[in-house]
Amino acid sequence: MDLFSPVSLGDLHLPNRVVMAPLTRTRSGALGVPGPLVAEHYAQRASVGMIISEGTYPSHESRSYPGQPGIVTEKQIEGWRAVADAVHARGGRIVMQLMHGGRVSHTDITGTDRIVAPSAIAIDGSTHGPNGKVAFPVPHALLTDELATVREQFVTAAKNALAAGLDGVELHGANGYLLHQFLSPASNHREDAYGRSPEARARFVVEVTTAVAEAVGAGRVGIRLSPMHNIQGALEEDFDDAKSTYDAVIDGIAPLGLAYVSVLHADPTGELVQELRERFNGPFIVNSGFGGLTTRDEAIALVEGAHADAVAVGRLAIANPDLVERWKGAHPENEPQPATFYGAGAEGYTDYPRLSA
Repeated sequence: MDLFSPVSLGDLHLPNRVVMAPLTRTRSGALGVPGPLVAEHYAQRASVGMIISEGTYPSHESRSYPGQPGIVTEKQIEGWRAVADAVHARGGRIVMQLMHGGRVSHTDITGTDRIVAPSAIAIDGSTHGPNGKVAFPVPHALLTDELATVREQFVTAAKNALAAGLDGVELHGANGYLLHQFLSPASNHREDAYGRSPEARARFVVEVTTAVAEAVGAGRVGIRLSPMHNIQGALEEDFDDAKSTYDAVIDGIAPLGLAYVSVLHADPTGELVQELRERFNGPFIVNSGFGGLTTRDEAIALVEGAHADAVAVGRLAIANPDLVERWKGAHPENEPQPATFYGAGAEGYTDYPRLSA
């Protein structure tokens, strides 16, 4: 296998194996509507094999950040339609990451009367609301019969994404957000059928994935996982417990025929990740970033070494709109500028130069 060779992930056909990772950029305003600037940003990066959008909220209650886009209102759907059209006009493919923030939020951000989570356990810390820093609140523990509503919000959001012309959806089961909160024993203290054991903690993730796959076609659905990433209070510090939990997730979703599983982990060639890949036995994306940059050499080695079918790249995809062209020719790369990762304008978003410039 070659990083620059085509690959099919379910119904998604990629011209190369460089995937733009989902990246929070907060450029969609107070109403969560992606505008022309967002469309330009993604269209600039259409030469990657596939773009995975920033985490997009499936309900107002699930919004995590000011400036985060949604896929709930008609205006949001129209905004994403313009994004998809712009990417497709450049020959690209774009999948929407559906992200329910769960307890990683505040009512100042959502505009709702509560924040929800598997259990009424707050994150220790604060977040940036529209009016400054606020402490994370104690969330409402979702009742068993409320889980069906959340599941249907994911389903409706997936339908909205495909109606807007996106090529598929990715469920965000990583980085401490709602689905990951169900998986972690630190954030899930439930006593019903969705807690107490690794298999039970995995149940809601499997149910949501199954429902979305049935609604829009499994070949257009992926899921992102981050086992033992230990972020935003979703701690998984016991290897055996974590392995049992993620084995249960994979066993539950493997029969569906998903487009892919994407795993974020510092050691993508290690035992935990590679055993999950073998267990899934389907298209597999890895992402070693977060702590450090995913380099060209690493991405090439991961694919050539048959550790993954494709590699998700974050910060270098931010800084290099023509990343695939640069990597193919081993050209120098622009350096990412973290100070402008989050914001409202073009700086650090659409103004990174191309090689041709």
